[in-house]
Amino acid sequence: MRSLLRAHKIMICSALAVAVSISGCGNQEKESDSMDKINDQVQTLMEKMTLADKLELMDGDTPFWTGFGEMVNGYNVRPYSAGAIPELGIQGIQFVDGPRGIVMPGATTFPVSMARGATWDADLEEKVGEAIGQELRALGGTFFGGVCINLLRHPAWGRAQETYGEDPILLGEMGAALTRGVQKHGMACVKHFALNSMENSRFQVDVRIGNRALHEIYLPHFKRVIDKGDVAAVMSAYNSVNGEWCGQNRVLLTDILKSNWGFEGFVITDFLFGMEDSKKAAIAGQDIEMPFRMIHGQHLETLVERGEVPISRIDDAVRRILTQQLQWVKPVEYGMEVVGSETHRALSRKTAEKSMVLLKNENSLLPLKNIKRLAVIGRLADATGTGDAGSSNTRPEYVITPLQGIREKFGEDAEIIHNDARNLESAVADAKSADAVVLIVGYTYEDEGEYVPPGMFEKKAGLLPRPSTPEEEKTARSMLSPSPENGTDSFSLGGDRQDLRLKSSDVQLIRAVAQANKNTVVSIIAGSAVLMEEWKDLPLAILMQWYSGMEGGNALADILAGNVNPGGKLPFVIPTSADHLPHFELDAETVTYDLWHGYRKLEKDGNKPAFPFGFGMSYTNYRYENLHLDKNSYKDTDTITVTVDVANTGARDGEEIVQLYISAIDSKVERAPKELKAFARTPVMAGETKTVKLDVPASDIAFYDEDVEGFVVEPIEYEVFVGRHSLDAGALKSRFKIE
Repeated sequence: MRSLLRAHKIMICSALAVAVSISGCGNQEKESDSMDKINDQVQTLMEKMTLADKLELMDGDTPFWTGFGEMVNGYNVRPYSAGAIPELGIQGIQFVDGPRGIVMPGATTFPVSMARGATWDADLEEKVGEAIGQELRALGGTFFGGVCINLLRHPAWGRAQETYGEDPILLGEMGAALTRGVQKHGMACVKHFALNSMENSRFQVDVRIGNRALHEIYLPHFKRVIDKGDVAAVMSAYNSVNGEWCGQNRVLLTDILKSNWGFEGFVITDFLFGMEDSKKAAIAGQDIEMPFRMIHGQHLETLVERGEVPISRIDDAVRRILTQQLQWVKPVEYGMEVVGSETHRALSRKTAEKSMVLLKNENSLLPLKNIKRLAVIGRLADATGTGDAGSSNTRPEYVITPLQGIREKFGEDAEIIHNDARNLESAVADAKSADAVVLIVGYTYEDEGEYVPPGMFEKKAGLLPRPSTPEEEKTARSMLSPSPENGTDSFSLGGDRQDLRLKSSDVQLIRAVAQANKNTVVSIIAGSAVLMEEWKDLPLAILMQWYSGMEGGNALADILAGNVNPGGKLPFVIPTSADHLPHFELDAETVTYDLWHGYRKLEKDGNKPAFPFGFGMSYTNYRYENLHLDKNSYKDTDTITVTVDVANTGARDGEEIVQLYISAIDSKVERAPKELKAFARTPVMAGETKTVKLDVPASDIAFYDEDVEGFVVEPIEYEVFVGRHSLDAGALKSRFKIE
C-alpha cells in the first residue's frame, strides 16, 4: 500500500518540482523569531503526520528497481526526490549533484573544485555557489549535493578533482563559501563524511585512525563548513572507519557530528549502498537513505513497530529534515533563463582564469609576444573533456577547447597550426616551423574519476528488494550479471590513478617538441599533482590548466596572450617522487591514516618538492614588508590579528595570494613544521602597496589531546610565517606567546 501511495505522490511531486517548498515558507535569516516560527511550523506539520508519513521522509520516493533502471540510462537527468508528501505541502528534497555545476542538461559547467581551490578565492567561490543555487532551483532542484571537501591525502585519488586540495583550512574556507552561495536559494550538502580519500576500494576499505589525526586533519574542514556555512545536510561516506561503515557509524554521525559539534541539519547516505543495516543506520544517526526506496523501505517500519528503533529517533530525523527545508528553500520562482546564462558563463571563464597556475616561465616566454606562427599540439588540444564521467559529470551546451580559445585569441594576428600528435614526426615538424608551441597534455575521465568495480552489485545483491514486475526482473538480471559493464560504462572508467606521471606518449612528445622548439609551453589538464621530473627542465613554461570548465579554452588563451595575469597557486604540493607520499594501495581492504601527508609530510621528512604547496608565479613581482602582530601574547580565547604590506613592484596589475602559516615552538607533541592558518587573495595594482589583514582564532592553533579527548591551545611560543608559498625563502616571520 505504501508503494502505491508513493507512486501517486511521485507524479504529483514532479509537477510541483519548481513550486514552493512547504506552504509558502522559507526564510534564510537565522534570527531567533524566524527560527521560532519555523519550529512552530515543523511542530504543526509533525502533529498531522502518521508514522507512515514520517517514514516517507527517510528514504527516496522512487522504488529501487524503477529508479535504478532510470539511473542506468542517465544519472540525475532530473532531480532525485525524497520525502515528498504533497498532501501536507511537503515538497521533500529534490537532489541534484555537482560539484562543477548542476549535472542536469544545459547548466553551466564551472572548473572542477580543485581548480577553484587553486584560486584561493572564497569570495569568488561564494559567487559560484550563488550561480549554482539559481540553476538548481530553475531546474527543479532544492538540494545541491556537490560540496565535496574530502582531503587530498594522495594525488592518485581518482576523485581528487572534486575537492579543493590537501589542507583542512583551504578545504573548510572554500567549502563554506560554496555552501553560503548555494543556500541563498536552496539546501546544500557537504560530503563525504568521512575519510573518503580513495576511490577503487571505497566500498570495502576500513580506514583506521587515531583520534588526534581524525580531529586535527580529517574532520576540521567539515566542522568549518557547518560553523561558517551553516550547511543543511551532510552525506556519509561509503568506506568504514575503525570497523564500522560510515553510513551507520554512531561515533561519526551522532557522537561527533550531532552531539559534539551541535549539527542541526540532517544526514543522508551516499547513493545506493551507503548503508547496509536499517536498524544500525537509524540508531547511528542516519536520517535519509538515498536516492531510492531500498533498505529502509524493507525494514524500518517493522523495526519501529517492534520497538527496535525508537520513535524518538524517527521524530528527530523528521524534525531535522523539515526544519532545513523551511529554513533554506526560498519560495521564489526561478526562470530557465538563468540556466547556462551569459552571466554564469562569464563567471565560469573568470574562475578558470583565476585558477590556472603558472609553474615555470623561463626567459619570460609568457605572455606570448610577436607570434606569427603558433603550433597547438597534443591529443587533448581540441578535446572537450571537463572532468570525470561519474556522478559529477555535467552536460553543458558547449565546451571551448584549448584550440578553439587560442584560435579566437590569436587567429587574426598569427597562423594557428593544429597537430593532434598522433604522428610524432609530424608534430615535431610543425613545432620546428612555429615561433612558439603550446602543448596540451594530461588526463581524461578514462584516467581518473569515479569508479564502480566489476561485480559490485553482485556482492551487494542481498541488500536489494525483490523485483516485483517483469520489467524489474529484466533490470535485475542486467544489473547482477557478472560483467565489467555493471552499472553504467562511465562509472566503470577512471578510478584511482595508477601512475602519477604523464602518459609515456605525452612525455615523449614533450621531449621531442621542446628539443625542436625552445619556446614551448606545456599546459597540463589534470585533477591533482603530476610528477614532472623526467621532463620539467625542458620546456620554458609550464602551466597547470586543470579541467577548466566550459570556458576553459578562452581562459587559457587569455593567460597565454597576457590579457589575464595568472594568479592561481597550488592547493597541494607536487613532489619529486611518489616515494615522498603516504603509501597508497588501489585495492586496499584496510588502510591507516595518520597526521602526515602533503606538504606537512614532505617538510617533516626533509624532502624538497618540485613545487611547494601554495606556489604559483605571476607576470609581475610582489614584495612583502612590515609584518605586524596586534599583540605579543594572547589568551587561548583571543584572535591573533596579523597585517602585512604587499607591494606590486612590477609593471602589471595582479592578484597576490598571501598565506599565513604557524609553527608551534617546543610543543609537547609532534607537530608539523608549519601549518596553513589563513590566506587572502588581494588585487594589487602595478606600483601599489596594499595592507592585508589576516585573522587567526587562537583555537585554530590547538592540537587534539587524546588524554582529555579535546582540543588544547598550548601556553607556549609560536612563530608566524607570512609568504607567497609554504617554503618561501623571503617570507616574513614573527613570534608570539599564548599565556
